[in-house]
Amino acid sequence: MKLANPILLAPLAAFTLAGCVSLTPDLPESMLVLTPTAQAPAGSGGAATAAEAIAVLEPEAPAKLNVLRVPVQVDASNIAYLKDALWVEKPARLFRRLLAETIRVKSSKMVVDGDEPGLAADTRLRGTLLDFGYDAQAQAAVVRYDAVRVSKDGAVETRRFESVVPGVSAEAGPVGRALNEAANEVAGEVADWVAGG
Repeated sequence: MKLANPILLAPLAAFTLAGCVSLTPDLPESMLVLTPTAQAPAGSGGAATAAEAIAVLEPEAPAKLNVLRVPVQVDASNIAYLKDALWVEKPARLFRRLLAETIRVKSSKMVVDGDEPGLAADTRLRGTLLDFGYDAQAQAAVVRYDAVRVSKDGAVETRRFESVVPGVSAEAGPVGRALNEAANEVAGEVADWVAGG
């Protein structure tokens, strides 16, 4: 019995395998972003000393949020990810931009944000984005953020902020809109706290 030439079989095997394996992930029709409810107008700006400025740093995030997918808290000990829901960037980075823009609009402080924002401001806002996803049992979008404000003299203040938007169906569109709403609510509360400090 004569065996087939392996050189001739290689292209056939590759062709067959191509139908089973995708080297690029299937992307949803649209991706999720965060949009601030208030934005500074074009041309706005200002000047301030380092003592009058605040640096907004990217929050820490647990592993469940260190991805582009939207986590779903199934129950107390199980997490899944929402089908067809992807962020354009990791949630912590999107949330930092939203925080910075909201503080910029709602307070009199000059806001510095970016990858190295701490060089130009004596006050720094950092923290941990604890939750940024969907609670299946409550059918709600949940955003929970532990903020830490550190001033030049070393004084540290902390506060937890949370927003829950109930009555949300477990689909990418409704969850994305609800998370945007909750994130804006949290960012507004943080901005009020920062302005008062």
